[in-house]
Amino acid sequence: MTEPLRHEDFTPHVDKAFRFAGWHGALRLASAEQQPDSAMPGAAITPFILIFHGPPGDVLPEGLYQADVEDGPQFEFYIMPIRTVAKDRQDYQAMFN
Repeated sequence: MTEPLRHEDFTPHVDKAFRFAGWHGALRLASAEQQPDSAMPGAAITPFILIFHGPPGDVLPEGLYQADVEDGPQFEFYIMPIRTVAKDRQDYQAMFN
């Protein structure tokens, strides 16, 4: 069994491009925010949320993807598009708890 992904795995990659297997575009990791109020007592990790920004109108479908970080490692996680008020981009989130 592999170790669970942690907030610290992603913080060095904020502002870097992530490419998702089977999709032609790239998303930029905008933030990696811990959610300590959501933690279960005795949990091994603190829950966190990744927010990505991508181009408007070219949406990465929700799903489980292998993601390659620009000049970095590979991760596998579930990502989904979210409601985005800004007209110049599409936002996405990946939640870990």
